[in-house]
Amino acid sequence: MKISIFGLGYVGAVSCACLAKDGHEVTGVDVNPHKVELIRKKSAPILEKDLDGLIKNAVDQKLLDATTDTESAVLHSEVSIICVGTPGMENGSIDLGFILRVCEQIGIALKKKMDFHTIVIRSTVAPGTLQQCVQVIEKASGKKNDEDFGLANNPEFLREGSAIEDYFSPPYIVIGSENERAISQLKEIYKNIPAEIFVLQPEESEMIKYANNCFHALKITYANEIGNICKAHGIDSHKVMNIVVKDTKLNLSPYYMKPGYAFGGSCLPKDLRSITYKSQQLDIKTPLLSSILPSNEYQLQRGISLIMHSGKKKIGVLGFAFKPGTDDMRESPLISLIEQLIGKGYELALYDSNVILSNLTGKNKEFIASHLPHISKLIKPSVDDVIRASEVIVIGTKDAEFKNIMNKIADDQLIIDLVRIDSNLTTSKNYVGICW
Repeated sequence: MKISIFGLGYVGAVSCACLAKDGHEVTGVDVNPHKVELIRKKSAPILEKDLDGLIKNAVDQKLLDATTDTESAVLHSEVSIICVGTPGMENGSIDLGFILRVCEQIGIALKKKMDFHTIVIRSTVAPGTLQQCVQVIEKASGKKNDEDFGLANNPEFLREGSAIEDYFSPPYIVIGSENERAISQLKEIYKNIPAEIFVLQPEESEMIKYANNCFHALKITYANEIGNICKAHGIDSHKVMNIVVKDTKLNLSPYYMKPGYAFGGSCLPKDLRSITYKSQQLDIKTPLLSSILPSNEYQLQRGISLIMHSGKKKIGVLGFAFKPGTDDMRESPLISLIEQLIGKGYELALYDSNVILSNLTGKNKEFIASHLPHISKLIKPSVDDVIRASEVIVIGTKDAEFKNIMNKIADDQLIIDLVRIDSNLTTSKNYVGICW
């Protein structure tokens, strides 16, 4: 395929070399004539392992060239990939100036092109950027998106120092587009790369890189805070973390990576308080660990806000133990939600098949007596009884018996889902998901 790549910085130069290695005819485009000249002289414009060799081979095989002429590059390619910078601004936003300028230049070039053209944003951009690019290109070209051209987002996952290896062996390939022709072309470009391809909505695709990089930053900061605590105790932090990462059932797994409601239970809140208290005694600051419980409280309050904004007063709660399959209610976020709603004057109907009052003993019995003494009057014998008594039904745990609830409610009733009981449902009409 004939491909033009705009921006010969880190991502652009690596993409040029790797696409040419895969047999595509590539033209690199940059406003800096020095970078263009380096490519033409078979040299890399950046320092990256093995890049010089790939560029030399690609130029020798006449699969790679470079130019400062945008119009020529667009007219002689089927796909244009934008890899220009998105520098950060003082207020934390990113500067889209380079991207929008390139989009405008591509749009002007498209005036002279009769064939369909695909434009791909590979730079890291915030959700909604692709739509801005569509508007700029349509205005500059006088042509219509999805008819004369198509847009796609295609985030890169390249690490400096191992970028070429990462290009040919990525964790996955993400394509964000609603244009079938653009999607098809990108699938063709990547057909030789052994990685799963995910086709998403543009905004979902644009969010992936941020979700990944913020998670990486979180992991590094977490390991550093644990390391600081370990050092204060004379503990080898690497031995500790080497064991932590060997747990691929919970620690390094998808298990806890599902957006939803606040966490609770007898372990996580208590252990967080304990380790941050111990850190304070040792005069060790733990900004990340200390922020977790306040963030968790914010999520709890989001659930309450959804209920309050409904304007309804009769609230049903399905599942209120701290997780499905247990009757443990210690530090259950749903119990906190129930307590606050009672305090605000709401009428409640509760159901949880795992919480059977006659069988409650020990700590759970004490918990109900001290924290929610009127619970026996609020619990209903079945899901249907809760539905009949409620204007708003809150799904609090992922018990299987709640999955078909949408088939049971009336049009004037509202479901507020805190656990995503059905992965096919997103917020619409009388269904509200807390994070979806």
